[in-house]
Amino acid sequence: MTPNPSLVLNKINDITFESYDAPEITEPTDVIVEVKKTGICGSDIHYYTHGAIGNFVLKSPMVLGHESSGVVSAVGKGVTSLKVGDKVAIEPGVPSRLSDEYKSGHYNLCPHMVFAATPNPEDGGVNPPGTLCKYYKSPEDFLVKLPDHVSLELGALVEPLTVGVHAAKLGSIKFGDAVVVFGAGPVGLLAAAVATKFGATKVMVVDIFDSKLEMAKEIGVATHTFNPKSGSNKDLIAAFDNTEPSVVMECSGAEPCIKSSVDILRVGGRHIQIGNCAKPVSFPMTEFITKELTLFGSFRYGFNDYKTSVAILDENYRNGKENAAIDFESLITHRFKFDEAIDAYDLVKGGNDCVKCIISGPE
Repeated sequence: MTPNPSLVLNKINDITFESYDAPEITEPTDVIVEVKKTGICGSDIHYYTHGAIGNFVLKSPMVLGHESSGVVSAVGKGVTSLKVGDKVAIEPGVPSRLSDEYKSGHYNLCPHMVFAATPNPEDGGVNPPGTLCKYYKSPEDFLVKLPDHVSLELGALVEPLTVGVHAAKLGSIKFGDAVVVFGAGPVGLLAAAVATKFGATKVMVVDIFDSKLEMAKEIGVATHTFNPKSGSNKDLIAAFDNTEPSVVMECSGAEPCIKSSVDILRVGGRHIQIGNCAKPVSFPMTEFITKELTLFGSFRYGFNDYKTSVAILDENYRNGKENAAIDFESLITHRFKFDEAIDAYDLVKGGNDCVKCIISGPE
């Protein structure tokens, strides 16, 4: 069997390098991808430090990683859209093809979703493998081919970018919208990028760290920024050219931000909740009702969202990096080799000034 070097979370604060047997093609539409680039997500760090997210509790070792790109190394006999050597972005969650959610086009809500590096909720169940390994198996239709001018590093940003795409579609962001994004982590910055690409004419990014706000301006995803430490919600609106936003993309999961959203949204506005909340929050329901606001809960991504993200990157870089409207690459602030992956996790865990950390695949 071909060895498959992998990064494994054994328990809280215990990550090791292991080698397993590489996956093999068993179905006609199987594709084996040699993983080249993987980003570290906040959920990875949460499993590392807490061993659980909600009902998903780590009970046995699990290969980490779900934000990945790679190169096709083998294809099943039924594969028609990909060939060996193609660069691809990996969509890491595969639903049950028999579920009502899958059949109705809402497969991200499938209760039987097998999602990379997410513990199996059943006692004794086998954890789905993550993508921080040399070889990863995926169905053909959960891989998206990358254009020549979209690098493998950018391919590793497709997963978090698609979180923003799904949210923007849910909230029907369109030309002329004024959008406020709470939270300038990777998801927030990418959500702001999506709002811009979907036609929002004004985008404000809100965060308590000035360095993140500076990055939002520098990479081209924000026309305005605001640090809530500097003033009230009235000051925020004043800083937004006295504009009440039509849409808020809430990416922090923080109760004060959720309350601020309801306060600043114009009558009839849309609140899109992307960030998970660590605990139940109180909600200003009376104001929400009397302003006739609409609340969208946005979870992962669904049909055609990955392709939309790749199309955004394609359009952005088609005429060269020097002509790109948004500098997505500058979101990648730290890069590590595979044998340095534990150091990478400890760096992100430590809360250092890291936006997106990318780990290269095994040599």
